[in-house]
Amino acid sequence: MYYNFGTMSLTVKSTLYVVVFALLTAVSSVAQWQMQESKTQASLRGIHAVSERVAWASGSQGTVLRTTDGGQEWQPCAVPEGGAELDFRAVWAWSEREAEVMSAGPGELSRRYKTTDGCATWVETGRNTDKEGFWDAMVYQSGDYGFAIGDAHTAVMIGDPVKGSFETQVMLLGRGWFVDDASCTALPGESAFAASNSSVFVFGSRRFVMVTGGKSGARAMLSPLLWAEDNSKGCLAVALPMAGGVESAGAFSVYFRDLKHGVTVGGDYLKPEESKGTAAYTSDGGRHWTAAAVPPHGYRSGVTYDAAAKRWIAVGINGTDVSNDDGRTWSALDGGNWNAISLPFVVGPKGRIGRMNPGAAASITNAKQ
Repeated sequence: MYYNFGTMSLTVKSTLYVVVFALLTAVSSVAQWQMQESKTQASLRGIHAVSERVAWASGSQGTVLRTTDGGQEWQPCAVPEGGAELDFRAVWAWSEREAEVMSAGPGELSRRYKTTDGCATWVETGRNTDKEGFWDAMVYQSGDYGFAIGDAHTAVMIGDPVKGSFETQVMLLGRGWFVDDASCTALPGESAFAASNSSVFVFGSRRFVMVTGGKSGARAMLSPLLWAEDNSKGCLAVALPMAGGVESAGAFSVYFRDLKHGVTVGGDYLKPEESKGTAAYTSDGGRHWTAAAVPPHGYRSGVTYDAAAKRWIAVGINGTDVSNDDGRTWSALDGGNWNAISLPFVVGPKGRIGRMNPGAAASITNAKQ
């Protein structure tokens, strides 16, 4: 389309430019994501797709949602007892009946609950009892990386540092959740972020990579069993070429497509339009990271890999970006407001849920770098 603003005043022109840009952004957002009816105004930060049809979402005010028909209808779940004020930042599911959620908050506001009956009822599986603690992410192993034989019940839960070390709990099949004695040592002012339940990526039993930020800068941490033969040497901490130096900045999300190739995204959530320091990539399992030559067009809180299309997708509060070259360069796709991603779904504030538009696949794959 072509818009001729002719002899209009500068003020009127500027206003119309803003309006047109907003309209084009809205059209672009809808083109990439089919908006879905969530029937809630909760801030959604947890999303996990079990399949094309089954997915779970979670968020503030004790909200947990479930779909069993690909998102045509999102069903509200029963609120766990005493959980109406909890902020469920994490959800992980295995079927339309079995899922686990984690809330983030200071002290006892950090909890875990599990359901095995399609969220009709919940059983508490853990509660933070340290007033200094704050849980950030609960991630189960996805895929078989040669560790734990693809065990669907191998997981890591990360919390902000307590007494100088990140709180780390692990889940092992048959043993349940327990505190891991190989937690990573934190620098002063360092923390993990609970923005999208993706500040840690799990390869297998006690093998994970987590990303951090804060006043001390951004770092990636490899658990001992990922880089050493035992736990005695502790986590391997690697500086990230990401935004940092303030509490609101750092690496927010990390994902690996195999044992070597990974991407982390982030930035400063108080400066969502700032693109510098918002993405980095690795090709050696996380030991070295390189800043994206062309970064996403703003702060990003979630990233994932679309294996079918061989592309990376990152989302944030000012839009979506895609990379077709393992995180080296990124292209902007839309200006939507998103918090987290688990393909084919994205979630955001005020109950926003989107599903990848099948017609958008080609445009994403062929986006110019």
